[in-house]
Amino acid sequence: MKLIISMMVFSLCSFSALAKNDIEAGRVKSASCVACHGMNGKVSVPMYPNLAGQNAMYLEQSLAAYKKGGRTGGQAEVMRAYVANLSDEDFSDLAAYYASLKP
Repeated sequence: MKLIISMMVFSLCSFSALAKNDIEAGRVKSASCVACHGMNGKVSVPMYPNLAGQNAMYLEQSLAAYKKGGRTGGQAEVMRAYVANLSDEDFSDLAAYYASLKP
């Protein structure tokens, strides 16, 4: 019985992990990012950072920090407005997409 319960818990955890880090979903969600961060995460205006090839965990944590107000200065208020309605899953998907791109 314990084995069955353990397997069920493990499978649920595995399923939720698969729901995150969806590169294709991140590509779709990145449409509003293109204006500043360029097509494929490569900028043409040097005041904005390139996102292509960036570490996924760093991107995910950065997006969350913008949303919570933990990042200030520069374009932080603009970013905060962009991420205000995004979920943790959105952050994960966007991070996976940009991390998958070649710098």
